[in-house]
Amino acid sequence: MLLSAFISKRFRAYSGHHQETNGFVSFIAKASTIGILLGVAVLIVALSVINGFEQQLVHRLLSVVPQVEYVAPSRPIANWSAKVERLQQQPNVMGAAPFIAVNGMAQFKDQLKAVEVRGVEPSLEGNVSAINQFTSAKLVSQLGIDEVVLGKQIVTQLDAALGDTITLLIPKISEKGHSLLAPQRISLTLAGIIEMGGPLDSSAAFIHLNKAQQALGYDDTQVTGLRLRVDDVFSAHNIALRVGQSIEDYVYISSWFRTQGSLYQDIQMVRTIVYIVVFLIIAVASFNIVSSLVMEVREKQGNIAILKTMGAQDSTILATFVMQGLTQAFVGVLLGSIIGVVLAINISELFNWLSQLFGENPLAGVYFIEFLPSKLVWQDIVITVIVTFVLAVLATIYPAWQATRVDPAKVLGN
Repeated sequence: MLLSAFISKRFRAYSGHHQETNGFVSFIAKASTIGILLGVAVLIVALSVINGFEQQLVHRLLSVVPQVEYVAPSRPIANWSAKVERLQQQPNVMGAAPFIAVNGMAQFKDQLKAVEVRGVEPSLEGNVSAINQFTSAKLVSQLGIDEVVLGKQIVTQLDAALGDTITLLIPKISEKGHSLLAPQRISLTLAGIIEMGGPLDSSAAFIHLNKAQQALGYDDTQVTGLRLRVDDVFSAHNIALRVGQSIEDYVYISSWFRTQGSLYQDIQMVRTIVYIVVFLIIAVASFNIVSSLVMEVREKQGNIAILKTMGAQDSTILATFVMQGLTQAFVGVLLGSIIGVVLAINISELFNWLSQLFGENPLAGVYFIEFLPSKLVWQDIVITVIVTFVLAVLATIYPAWQATRVDPAKVLGN
């Protein structure tokens, strides 16, 4: 192996000093190295962005949106406090809280905005939601009975400010449920603003549970639904079905898979597509090594013949040209990994800079976040490096084997 490494190094040094005789071979070798470099860098950056989106989905979106909900389709759920206590005792349940959800309108002066009004119990909402992390001024857990917390985009559209009086128009259904009555008008003080950087900013309006009960004519024990936070968000649907059996009320069972499941599936699909496409790019670049090595074997037939007459074994010749190909792959993988890691670490700042430069954010209003997240996972880099080297080894086997078949008598005779 040491002899093969020495000969491989001498071959590379010879090629470097005689570019005029084998310039095309050198060009193909460099092209394959650059192709591997770009493929590795792109794969690392792409996977880091996908991991970032998945991380933000779990820690940002799924920490705020309901993971599991039990919603009453007709009559409200009574005696919610006892049922919340019962749900909190179930396995895999980290927290439970009541809520009243209804679509309504927010009005300030002559401006109107459609909102999803959500009546919550401030003392329990923190058990099921991390909304307090994204709320400025007064938190949802500190919400007073005559106060409201609105999303940032709602506040911007209404041209309101903290301390202003916001009017909520909440529809009320007749007792028989066949017609809508005149909407309830509730005047509340804007006490907090949600700044999550996603769709919640344009739709959420949080009010005190007692205020929502008064608006809909419920008593203090009635709510429209119960919400859970579970210990494993990816098992939320199965947990919801099992835990829901402890509720005697007729309810609809809903998990985040129904509301946000398509987004998670899209992330996984994009991950698969990126793996396939970029590994194909790396495979093409790796098999360019075949072309460069085949031409190099043909060009160095005389050297190979001389080595054989001096007693070099076939395994030595084979290892020499395998190392030639692996050296090209190593340079591409090393530089690609460095470039990919640097870009992955700084991709968020680079994206923000480009957005400011062009004055447009392509993620605004499209995804649940308005920035480009990145999470570097070292296992992805290891897998990328291993697969690339495996492809490089496969690419070098045929031309290296061809080098062992050189007949010294024929070559030196000519």
